Amino acid sequence: MNGYVVLRSLARRYDDVWAVSDLSLAIQQGESVALLGPSGCGKTTTLRMIAGLLAPTSGTIEVGGRDITQVPPHRRNLGYVFQSYALFPHMDVRANVAFGLEERRLARDEVARRVADALAQVRLVGLEARRPRALSGGQQQRVALARALAIQPDLLLLDESLSNLDAKLRDAMRLEIREIQKSSGVTTIFVTHDQTEALTLCDRVAVMNAGRIEQVASPRDIYDRPATRFVAAFVGRSNQIAATRDAAGNPVLGGIAVKAPPTRHAGEIDVFLRPQRIVLRPAAEPVPVDHNALPGRIRSVLFVGDRLEIAVETPAGLVMAEAPATHDAPPDGAAVNATWRPEDTLTFPREGP
Repeated sequence: MNGYVVLRSLARRYDDVWAVSDLSLAIQQGESVALLGPSGCGKTTTLRMIAGLLAPTSGTIEVGGRDITQVPPHRRNLGYVFQSYALFPHMDVRANVAFGLEERRLARDEVARRVADALAQVRLVGLEARRPRALSGGQQQRVALARALAIQPDLLLLDESLSNLDAKLRDAMRLEIREIQKSSGVTTIFVTHDQTEALTLCDRVAVMNAGRIEQVASPRDIYDRPATRFVAAFVGRSNQIAATRDAAGNPVLGGIAVKAPPTRHAGEIDVFLRPQRIVLRPAAEPVPVDHNALPGRIRSVLFVGDRLEIAVETPAGLVMAEAPATHDAPPDGAAVNATWRPEDTLTFPREGP
């Protein structure tokens, strides 16, 4: 396994609970990777082990070809942006950004130059004399980012760093962080439980569950081609439909056979269908020959700002579809076909009773 950052069989145990177990991951230089998962899946524990704030129970951590598993945190040259930002309230912006540089005993001129460069990079020039309490949440977040970047880190670590911002500001900061990461070229690991942040901010996403990585892939592949049932259920929204198989091995939904990519799954299966991949067509309209279809009737239509969420009663049960809000809403009770491409039929083994 080769990479700029390499985690080999990393594990951390608390008493009799494995918070992280046998986690291996390679990240290339300049790449941005998200650790995505629900609360308690081990993503922050992994980040804290990389930072040196927690000691691994087993496994190793390499950055730039150097084994840093036993290196103290202050000698790892890593930038860390905490969820709370951890700014010093009694220091102004300039002093907060300079703190890590002064701890390294750099020359005064070098400290001033790096602070100025970092503040320009996050667009905070002119706010150098302000204290954190006089800044907005987004500005505080950028100060924390500037402080992490000023030391010219080998690796930038961000721990749920957008979670304290309101929705509108979070959208703006996602774009800013992505631009800063790309312009600086710093290798970045971003921990989040927010799927939108992971899919928009990073080159690759590592989905974690119960201390392990379920899948590592590009955001599009994570969404369109989930490798496991957990990833399919956790990332995005899906219709989950119990299915059987016909003699040819095709999924059968409510008595209707549909086409799906080949699979080695045996026994009972569930089909996952993304609402965004379903196109509703009037029942009288021909269904494209290369599409699957379930007949049904409109049960309800919800207006959700930028989209319509449409519930359709089908032989396989209730199926949710989505359409742009600019589309005309079909009336309740209208007969339709819910259609989708065979490659959008995701199948996984049935779980539990």
